[in-house]
Amino acid sequence: MSSQLEVELRVLDERIRTWGLPRYQSEMAAAIDLLACLDEPLILESESPAVLVPSGIAIHIGDPNVAAVILPRSGLGHRGLVLGNLVGLLDADFTGQIFLSCWNRSGPNGEAVTINPGDRIAQLLFMPILRPSICVVEDFSRPSTRGAGGFGSTGHSASV
Repeated sequence: MSSQLEVELRVLDERIRTWGLPRYQSEMAAAIDLLACLDEPLILESESPAVLVPSGIAIHIGDPNVAAVILPRSGLGHRGLVLGNLVGLLDADFTGQIFLSCWNRSGPNGEAVTINPGDRIAQLLFMPILRPSICVVEDFSRPSTRGAGGFGSTGHSASV
């Protein structure tokens, strides 16, 4: 029986306790939602620069075999709210406040996106990390059928 990883969470903004600590929203949810710790609504105009939004929490994973990634929430992303860096990475030894880089990608003349205090705007997914040793070689030890083929080298249409 393996023990479950325990991640430490520090509350940096007490409103988080009222709004609800980050948690899995369903029994089979893969990630926990992160909240916008804002003092007032934030209006992101279409294609305006990304804005850092505090999450009100810090975590310490403390295990080098685990990292966390910050991802946009699907429904919000469809409406234009995405992360300015697309995906954020939290290393196991990072203990600072989690900030969410928010950007409205709805395009020219797109609708503004409003983020209200306490809104769930991103999600945090914990993932196992492989840390292989790197071996510098002159030639690869095993052949590859793909070889050095790059973008689109395996085709575009579905196999029939």
